[in-house]
Amino acid sequence: MRTSIGEFEELVLLTVGILYQDAYGLAITDELERQTKRKATISSVHKALVRLEEKGFLKSFMGGATDARGGRKKRLYELTTSGKKCLQESKELRNSMWNAIPEMIWQTK
Repeated sequence: MRTSIGEFEELVLLTVGILYQDAYGLAITDELERQTKRKATISSVHKALVRLEEKGFLKSFMGGATDARGGRKKRLYELTTSGKKCLQESKELRNSMWNAIPEMIWQTK
């Protein structure tokens, strides 16, 4: 059974992949804004992270405490096997649809 995700969730998954071992809430929000040139709030990112973890596409764990965070730990996220599969399927679908557009559509004005 395939669980569908929305565009924002897909972008969050992609951003977790980009950040790899340094994917935590604020870093994800900042990178998402940098990559998309769109404003994202930490709360919308956090809600998406929770949904994606509930769907089994992400897993989270507490990282070590740092002086920069006043000794607080941060919750880190990583893609699960299901999350990687979801992204791969999304990429294949999008590429297939892009490839199905007739070449002549790009030549018309």
